[in-house]
Amino acid sequence: MNAKSEDPNLWNDPQKAQNIMRKRQDLDGRISSVLRLEQTIEDNVGLIELGEMEGDQSIVAEAEKALSRLQAEVAEQELETLLSGEADANDSYVQINAGAGGTESQDWASMLMRMYTRWANQSKFKVSVLDEHVGEEAGIKSCTLEIKGHNAYGKLKTESGVHRLVRISPYDSNARRHTSFASVWAYPVIDDNIDIQINESDCKIDTYRASGAGGQHVNTTDSAVRITHLPTGIVVACQAERSQHKNRATAWKMLKARLYELELQKQQEKIDAVNAKKTDIGWGHQIRSYVLQPYQLIKDLRTGFTSTNPAAVLDGNLDDFIQASLAKRVQGLDSEIIEDID
Repeated sequence: MNAKSEDPNLWNDPQKAQNIMRKRQDLDGRISSVLRLEQTIEDNVGLIELGEMEGDQSIVAEAEKALSRLQAEVAEQELETLLSGEADANDSYVQINAGAGGTESQDWASMLMRMYTRWANQSKFKVSVLDEHVGEEAGIKSCTLEIKGHNAYGKLKTESGVHRLVRISPYDSNARRHTSFASVWAYPVIDDNIDIQINESDCKIDTYRASGAGGQHVNTTDSAVRITHLPTGIVVACQAERSQHKNRATAWKMLKARLYELELQKQQEKIDAVNAKKTDIGWGHQIRSYVLQPYQLIKDLRTGFTSTNPAAVLDGNLDDFIQASLAKRVQGLDSEIIEDID
């Protein structure tokens, strides 16, 4: 990559040059980070040995604290090594839809929206709400988030599926336990240079008045745009801007991304069939259960990974679940390669 970046003819093709420089910068950052970690570990192990030799426990304690602080960074780098897909480094769209069940499921969908927003903020990603349809009483019927940051899609791609909540309903005067479902769909924001042909004759385009908070925020024009791709049934919508033109452009970009993700999913189908045991439930596959009553437990049904601290997970602490599901997917890919060789 260094040799390519020093080629005097590199910038004759600006798009190619930018891709090369971006890849070089990414590789350089990864290598430098690993070398720095190795050096920090070596230095602190040396300090511990020195402290023990001289009987200075304060040196030993300080070095042990420094090593403990490295654990979070090492865990983050382990997660990065699992992200090698074609679009993993890209930004991501996250679409959330409430399942059947009215207010209960709509409230659950809004909880998931908050969870992914908090996770993105903790990851120092930028979050924008592109589309949101609020429920009649509480929660949301659906929403689309755009999450911008390095490896956003790679980290979110295994979150796609049906999420199940079990809790004592705050909307039931008899305090009965309810089960709610909501679907999550993550797909990458793709680069402009990826060529995906869409025939406009295959699409139905609707405009409608964007929903808002009311009062001075009410949009009095049909600026929101919804595009339905008839061959696949994919529907995308955007109402983030006051301009119909801008919303239309974003909606086309989202549709392009969904069709691209559809092709990636087809390639992944065989691996998923071998690697993940999923329960069919009408319009999707249940991947994770969030049980708040009668006990506290979140369990990923694909990996078996669990947490007994639902409050922390719903507050955005998702990295352990993400790492487990990515590792499971990589293991599935390794198994398929071995089977092909056999």
